[in-house]
Amino acid sequence: MTDQPEPGRQDAPRLTTREAAELLGVKPETVYAYVSRGQLSSVRAAGGRGSTFDAEEVRALARRSGRREPSPAGGDLVFRTGITLIEDDRYYLRGVDATELARRHSYEEVAEWLWTGELRPGVRFEAPPETLAAARRTVGALPAHSGSTDRLRVAVTAAAATDPLRFDLSPEAVLSSARSLIPTLVGALPVAGGGPEAAGDALARAPEADEGSLARQLWPRLTARPADAPALAVLDAALVLLIDHDLAASTLAARVAASAHAHPYAVVSAGLGVLEGPLHGAASGLAHRMLQEAVDRGSAVPVVADHLRTGRRVPGLGHRLYRGEDPRARTLFTLLEDVPQAAGALAAAREVVATTARHAPLHANIDLALAVLSVACGMAAEAGETVFAISRTAGWIAHALEEYGERPLRIRPSGQYTGPRPPQPTP
Repeated sequence: MTDQPEPGRQDAPRLTTREAAELLGVKPETVYAYVSRGQLSSVRAAGGRGSTFDAEEVRALARRSGRREPSPAGGDLVFRTGITLIEDDRYYLRGVDATELARRHSYEEVAEWLWTGELRPGVRFEAPPETLAAARRTVGALPAHSGSTDRLRVAVTAAAATDPLRFDLSPEAVLSSARSLIPTLVGALPVAGGGPEAAGDALARAPEADEGSLARQLWPRLTARPADAPALAVLDAALVLLIDHDLAASTLAARVAASAHAHPYAVVSAGLGVLEGPLHGAASGLAHRMLQEAVDRGSAVPVVADHLRTGRRVPGLGHRLYRGEDPRARTLFTLLEDVPQAAGALAAAREVVATTARHAPLHANIDLALAVLSVACGMAAEAGETVFAISRTAGWIAHALEEYGERPLRIRPSGQYTGPRPPQPTP
């Protein structure tokens, strides 16, 4: 919209270009881009020096597009979300202490509550037989050396292909897809300890694998050891505590996909693509290997020393969002005290923290707690990543539901071109 001369009397407060830019969290040049697109109106300031903007109109645009401002954690953008709050070293889901939720409710109950606001005691998610069969066939066709995230990615694609209604982005349809997708992902994974044939055999399943809570279904995919109630309680709590954690890299990717109105399976695929990075979901595998070495050597001291001597950070310690101990780790450590077979790994983890604390005030994070569970229960190093991916699927869906309600394609950063200025000769 073209600037209009400023009237002699203003009925509403006016903002300068700089003030409008600060309120929107953008550069002054972007404010004028909003004007040219018709998203914002402006009038020339008295004397023709710059433009002014209606304060309420600017605030309304900020609410629609998501106000951007410096992140206290050092990131570049902040988006409004009603899902997770991390404050004063506490972790809340929709205002409720997440550690209390993990102690009192199952993963399915928390996921359903996170999506709908309704707590349904005993709720269970079920995979449609045809969807599960397609996912298992697809996963079974992968090479034996494929990792769990490889299997989950192709399982999501197979599940999407069997759902002709996946493009329906109404909340009811999205939630229906989510309730079937999560158990499909679990059921598509091979049973642990079955050897190469079982890894490629879509029909090789433990008797208890396809019934009961999601944690019980997942357990035989993580370890060949039988499940007991205390260990299952730890796994279920881990699933709850990993369900969301503000705008982590994978969650931001999922929201970008949802902003483009990608269907929920594509949203989950976007999240899985980022999750596999060694600085995100795969970080727990590094903690597992370090902790396993400490258990095998009988002491964490030489293991920590080796990491420091070679310039490697000690995995499982520190978190950018917490000054003290990760509350998720603290909760899992408490539950792990009731798991007899975890005593050795738990002692080694505490020795890692104590040894490192001599030089740096770093506290345990959830990767170290997951490593205690995986080492103690004979799980593979990638078990923590598997738990992370299954759990976070529900969080990605929650963020997608939020993003579907926003203005489409609002997550559109502007690039700052640093190449040669045109015109350049044609190569």
